[in-house]
Amino acid sequence: TTMSALKRFAPLFDRVLVQRLNAESTTKGGILIPEKAQGKVHEGVVRAVGPGALRDDGSRAPMSVNAGDHVYLPEYGGTKVTLEEEEFTLFRDADLLAKIAD
Repeated sequence: TTMSALKRFAPLFDRVLVQRLNAESTTKGGILIPEKAQGKVHEGVVRAVGPGALRDDGSRAPMSVNAGDHVYLPEYGGTKVTLEEEEFTLFRDADLLAKIAD
């Protein structure tokens, strides 16, 4: 299952594994939106977090997000990763634009 694959997947250094949220396929009025007209979603959920970047003194820089956090993503960038037929994107911690409070 995807959850067991996520437990085996450990990002290195300051990398963050994010699962993008799905685009809305209907409007509030119930009208279906064609796939081509759906915009790219810039929000996602953090699924796994690395231990942090190494500093010159050997200590680790703390990560700004934790698994389960909702984040705002850049329009471009990241590395696509497929685990158990689900798509995820790997970003550096500094590339994430914002953490969204629930």
